[in-house]
Amino acid sequence: MTAPRYGDISITMEGNVAIAEMHRPPHNFFDFELIRDLADAFESLDADAPCRAIVLAAEGKSFCAGADFSRRQTPLTQSSGAQASGNPLYSEAVRLFRCKKPVVAAIQGAAIGGGFGLAMAADFRVVAPEARFAANFVKLGIHPGFALTCTLPRIIGVQKAALMLYTGRRIGGEEALGWGLADLMAPQSELRGAAFKLAAEIAENAPLALLSTRATMRAGLADAVKTQTDIEFKEQSRLIRTEDHREGVKAVAERRPGNFAGK
Repeated sequence: MTAPRYGDISITMEGNVAIAEMHRPPHNFFDFELIRDLADAFESLDADAPCRAIVLAAEGKSFCAGADFSRRQTPLTQSSGAQASGNPLYSEAVRLFRCKKPVVAAIQGAAIGGGFGLAMAADFRVVAPEARFAANFVKLGIHPGFALTCTLPRIIGVQKAALMLYTGRRIGGEEALGWGLADLMAPQSELRGAAFKLAAEIAENAPLALLSTRATMRAGLADAVKTQTDIEFKEQSRLIRTEDHREGVKAVAERRPGNFAGK
């Protein structure tokens, strides 16, 4: 059974597992609309009793390569003059974290920047060896976002999170598995099946007990994400106006180290 699409998000039900797939190949760059549509889809699945778990997947080479800095308008520049209440994109991200059903992300390739943050919204990450993760914000001359300053230390510990956030380094699937950033690894050809198998193992359990247990395990997380994204947005709004940010975007596009001046 296939439900109506939510923008670039399709929903397919297989038994008690919903497969939510992003369709922006090859890199699934995110923006306000994508995160809003994903939150809409997840809220709809929350209200759908037969759905007990969700697989979050993506069409194309990358899981989500973050914001497309080759465009003049990105989720950051669109929000640089946003309301005092905060970044609308991050408001949608908080909605995503408030959703109730367990989520297993199938990560076949790059999860970069905000795309990394999206991957961290899931309960579990099943990765291919080709998967790679990077919080490359400092290379772009801006502050980390999409709640990574909250979620990353929660999953891999403060020291490893600081290492990723301070250096912007990229780690592959095997290292992610060793760090606890990923929960399972499967060959590219078997990735979707492995993610579905885990989701089905979750979904076979008593649904009320499952939702109750998940709510306890993630108690306070969405509120913490709200607090942290408010801080992240304030810092990003300040730093996006700097010369270092302009140089960082250019340097990343040209695949070279940035020549930063601290201004």
